Amino acid sequence: METRKGSGRPVASGEEHGRLTVSPDLTIDEREIEERFVRSSGPGGQNVNKVSTAVQIRFDVRRSPSLPEAVRERLLRIAGSRVSTEGILTIEARRFRTQERNRQDARARLVALVRQAAEPPKLRHATRPTAGSQARRLEEKRRRGETKAARRAPASPDD
Repeated sequence: METRKGSGRPVASGEEHGRLTVSPDLTIDEREIEERFVRSSGPGGQNVNKVSTAVQIRFDVRRSPSLPEAVRERLLRIAGSRVSTEGILTIEARRFRTQERNRQDARARLVALVRQAAEPPKLRHATRPTAGSQARRLEEKRRRGETKAARRAPASPDD
């Protein structure tokens, strides 16, 4: 019997490895996700020092064969400081008291991030300033110039 990468959970040798569904045309192989269970801070009573309920998910964004190049680049930009210099996205979940709920929470957050990166950004169409906005801008510039001119010392007549 083998263990699933990082999770320590046994997997029967003939079992199909699961896939996380991000969208109908984008899925992530679970073998690409490394899970680690660590001790969580916060509520839990005596249990808090004995049971590792917090989940840390690591996903290699740069080397993932599941992600198209455009999605990969957007994900690296969106994830920001959660991505290491090696391109590994780390998500920690410690909101709940049970390992399973924290695991589901971490996976849901990963899916949400990838889903956000999978959405192509809206194209911005260049527009021209309206005649009214241009007139207001020029009027404000004229007023500002008059204000500054009034601050200057008057020109001396002997120059």
